[in-house]
Amino acid sequence: MATRKDTGPSIAKNRRAKFDYFIEETLEAGIILMGSEVKSLRLGRASINESYAGDNRGELTLFNAHIPEYEAANKLNHAPRRPRPLLVHKKERDRLLGLIRREGATLVPISLYFNERGIAKLQLGVAKGKKQSDKRETERKRDWDRQKARVMRENR
Repeated sequence: MATRKDTGPSIAKNRRAKFDYFIEETLEAGIILMGSEVKSLRLGRASINESYAGDNRGELTLFNAHIPEYEAANKLNHAPRRPRPLLVHKKERDRLLGLIRREGATLVPISLYFNERGIAKLQLGVAKGKKQSDKRETERKRDWDRQKARVMRENR
């Protein structure tokens, strides 16, 4: 249930998450990475746009996140889209997996970043999918807010 403290720039953000889903709550999870993955992340190269978190034999796992290979790693490199285990407390894991199974919730990665200690963290959102009409409404509201801001700037 911990929320992200703004500690610096994100490595990767999932900009479509808030457009495609209603984010009900967020939490911070650790992520198990290989050395070449950490090096690649430090270069700022990663994509979590098509990724999601789910159950893998009772473990919470991040699927389909793209961390490109680190060229200097040679034969000790990693697979770019391999499933990566996530680190959360056991009670939290059981609660999240229950939400996925019972209520059809989705665990959507929102942001990937290094915390103040230099450890890679993933901000996850417990989400429900939006219908097409909800997406249109979100877009209308965003356009209206943009127009209001433009008018306010011009009337100064």
